[in-house]
This record gives sequence, C-alpha cells and structure tokens, in this order.
Amino acid sequence: MIAPVASTPAGATSAAADKKKQLEAAAKAFEAVFMRQMIGSMRQAKLTSDEDNPLGGGSAADQFRDLQDARLADSMVAKGGFGIAEMLTRQFANRVGKPE
Repeated sequence: MIAPVASTPAGATSAAADKKKQLEAAAKAFEAVFMRQMIGSMRQAKLTSDEDNPLGGGSAADQFRDLQDARLADSMVAKGGFGIAEMLTRQFANRVGKPE
C-alpha cells in the first residue's frame, strides 16, 4: 500500500509535539508551585504547637518541613493534583505550534 502524502512537513509535527510536551511540563511545574504555596499557607496556620510536632521546632525542622512539603506537592501533581495543569494545558494548547 502506498502511504498518503503528508500535508505538513515531518519536522513541523515533531516541533509541535515538542512544544506540547514543554507546555505540559510548564503547566505541571506551575501546579506544583501553587500546591507548595497552598501547603505552606496551611502549615503557617499552626493548628498545633511545636511541642506536639514529632520533629520539634527550630530552623532545621522548618527546613525539613519545607522539603517535605515540596515533595508532597510534587507527588500530588504527579498523581493528577487538582487538575490545574490539565486546565492550563487545554487552555493554551491552541497556541502551541502557531507562528509567533
């Protein structure tokens, strides 16, 4: 069977796919930053005292909590998060691959 002639050059399709991957990565990174900010704000509410915290207080514990919160946000985004990345990808997908 003879393959049909492509209406777009092969390089254009690859470039559009690369831009779509970049858009998805940027959207996930944005959602992760948003989630980190939200978790940080929740932690600042301090519903419990530092005495109840198994990590205790101090700057080392605060730094560890920040790292833990960042990892939590990243894993939440990897599992779908709140859907912010998906919404951003859908919103900006029509602009991917168009000439600037």
